[in-house]
Amino acid sequence: MLHPQNRKSRQKGIYPLIALCFAVVVIGACTQHDAYSDKEIEMEAFSDMKAPAFVFDVSQVREHLRQLSSADLSTVAADRKTRQFYSHTDHLLWIDRFGIDSRTDSLLAWLHTVSELGFAESAFYVAEAERDREKLRNLEFSDDDDINQLAARLEYHLTKACLRYTYGQRYGFTNPSRIFNNLDIEKQDSTRRILRYRGLFDVAMETAPPSYDSLVLSKVENGSIAEYLRQIQPSDKYYLQLKAMLIRATTDDERNRIISNMERGRWRLQQSVPESGKRIVVNIPAFHLYAYDDANAVLDMRIACGAVATKTPLLTSAVEWMEVNPQWVIPKSIIEKDVVRHVGDTAYFARNHYDIYDKSTNKTVDVQSVSREMMLSGKYRIAQQSGSHNSLGRIVFRFKNAFSVYLHYTSSPGVFQRETRAVSHGCVRVAKPFELANFVLDNPDEWLLDRIRISMDIAPETDRGRSYLRAHSNEKEHKLIGYVPVKPHVPLYIIYNTLWPDETGELRTWPDVYGYDRVILEHLKTYM
Repeated sequence: MLHPQNRKSRQKGIYPLIALCFAVVVIGACTQHDAYSDKEIEMEAFSDMKAPAFVFDVSQVREHLRQLSSADLSTVAADRKTRQFYSHTDHLLWIDRFGIDSRTDSLLAWLHTVSELGFAESAFYVAEAERDREKLRNLEFSDDDDINQLAARLEYHLTKACLRYTYGQRYGFTNPSRIFNNLDIEKQDSTRRILRYRGLFDVAMETAPPSYDSLVLSKVENGSIAEYLRQIQPSDKYYLQLKAMLIRATTDDERNRIISNMERGRWRLQQSVPESGKRIVVNIPAFHLYAYDDANAVLDMRIACGAVATKTPLLTSAVEWMEVNPQWVIPKSIIEKDVVRHVGDTAYFARNHYDIYDKSTNKTVDVQSVSREMMLSGKYRIAQQSGSHNSLGRIVFRFKNAFSVYLHYTSSPGVFQRETRAVSHGCVRVAKPFELANFVLDNPDEWLLDRIRISMDIAPETDRGRSYLRAHSNEKEHKLIGYVPVKPHVPLYIIYNTLWPDETGELRTWPDVYGYDRVILEHLKTYM
């Protein structure tokens, strides 16, 4: 409303103030969709008090709104919703025959806090809206900026700012699935037309439904927007910790790192990393795996992950089984990129312990009999034999995912001594494979553990295990066990956070290995 005292003056019979108050709020043919019952009050009794400069002309307000919609070329999703709303409706949300009320003040109060998110108030039209709010309340109009232009501009800015803010705080200002899964080109045709992008993000998350703007605008209309703005604020411990850090940040690099990680905290992941329970967390920027039995890490280790060209995808799954001395079935992408150029080269296949199988018969095929076309047809499988030479090492931890990646050891453990360990085709190599196997198993008996040790060429720790080795000392390799189920399944989270706790629980800074912080900041620049 214009001012609380104006309504009091109406009760006291101060007619000059009545004239100004009602003249400002007269909306000739008030829209039929308005929710407030006082909008239906008949105003003709005050017609003799109208001053042209202080009277809304609803048709002019709506025309100005259509002009603002037409001139708005923003590609931000929330802005498109604002344009659609005012292009297809004559409805006014924030302006009524009493001017503006506390809903506007509530929204602007929240918008004043966007600097705490690292954003600029100008991205939410705070100064413009406050200026126009005061002009409307103080009846400051002119021929160049009359009441109808001002009302339309204030209405449009408030709705646009409200939708920008609510979409962002409720679901995130960016969509990781959209930006990361359209980042790296995996395949092009001869004309360089993109055929396929590399999948890099597969975590189920809440996204705004098509009707979300209608929900928000209904909150404005029924007067509950203030409460809704409070409800949508992220409240998890990690996000609030980052928010507090942003206030103390002193450099642009520090601020940008915090802002990008706060955006990750706004994504409403359906399976975000919990703070308790048995779980495995792999943080790519840290090149580290953390295994938690409850609140604290009980096991941690170095990892090697996908190279920049073959990034490890971010995902949520659960370890379901292990394979000791696994065979490595080479993914199609690696066959297309690396193996196919060695077609017919028996020495290459022998050196790498690769075999070619006919999928229809599951029988090996002579290397020299397989042409390039056959190899790429999808009818043949290429696999590396199990053993110490196998790229997966002696053990692999399997979990369902859309990328054919897994946790495994390696035939080249020297990689764990490097500082930067982004080297693989996408899988995650773990430095302590037996310790991880022991962790994922639920109260394993000692003989099971010794069978795994012996099969991995690790010294046994039971008398039964030592007796077995003495009795089979003439054998080069011992494969006492292959498939090992993991029950219950152990949740696994492969994440990418450049600010994340280490094994002691202390929040640490990690390098932006894949440049994802820069990608997020590029998409946030509209608000910064």
